[in-house]
Amino acid sequence: MSGTYVVTMADGGRLVVPAELRQHEGWDSGQTLVLVETRRGVVMLSREQLKELVRDDLAEVDLVGDLLAERRRKAAAEDAT
Repeated sequence: MSGTYVVTMADGGRLVVPAELRQHEGWDSGQTLVLVETRRGVVMLSREQLKELVRDDLAEVDLVGDLLAERRRKAAAEDAT
């Protein structure tokens, strides 16, 4: 597997994903794939791969803690005025 594949867009925006890549990624015919637009280009993932990517990206993030800290700062600022 080379990791780089060149495909040509056909009528109606259709792309053929090379068999070697489909096999390596475990993508089956009829499977839903997600295209994610990034600053550097487009990434194609299965839904499961996308969920894993989001989980990995959020693993170190404490959204609840950040929200509570922000609310406490705002409350302290209001109390000071």
